[in-house]
Amino acid sequence: MEDFILYFGTGWHHIISADALDHILFVVALASVYLIKNWRQILVLVTAFTIGHSLTLALSVYDVIRFNQNWVEFLIPCTILITAVYNFTIAKVDRNKLHWNYLLALFFGLIHGMGFANSIRFMLSKQQGIAVPLISFNIGLEAGQIVVVAVILALSYGVVNKLKLRQQWWTIGLSSLAFVMALKMAAERIGGLL
Repeated sequence: MEDFILYFGTGWHHIISADALDHILFVVALASVYLIKNWRQILVLVTAFTIGHSLTLALSVYDVIRFNQNWVEFLIPCTILITAVYNFTIAKVDRNKLHWNYLLALFFGLIHGMGFANSIRFMLSKQQGIAVPLISFNIGLEAGQIVVVAVILALSYGVVNKLKLRQQWWTIGLSSLAFVMALKMAAERIGGLL
């Protein structure tokens, strides 16, 4: 039970902390095209992201894959930039045409998982099984993402449903915020590649 609590907390803090801005921005960009009535779709979307994240973590812990951390830290804000740009191209948000979001979330989850892979590899001892730590971590991560999504959906309800701002402007506004902040992150992190 102690391992579950430890790794759940680690997963939770991986998204609910001041150091998790890149992760939060990615979830903001993903969720910006959805409204509260689409809560099931966004739940599946963040779960797809968690699955990608989990896969990379598992492969890394088993030492099947390793990545240059500087490249990973640069690619993470790039995933936010791409997601925001994709959101800009959606003239009218059509739930039936958002199936690409699930593939993007899964693929970008792989990249975000690389960002934490080295840390979790060092947390696990060689003798320790990885099932409980990885499952616990991912449950904590998923819980944190659900909290972030709930906040975004509550804000969208207030802005779109109550203040009557068009959903397209809500999406553009959130995506623009994520884009600008991710661009700054990418610019700061590009120095690590040189």
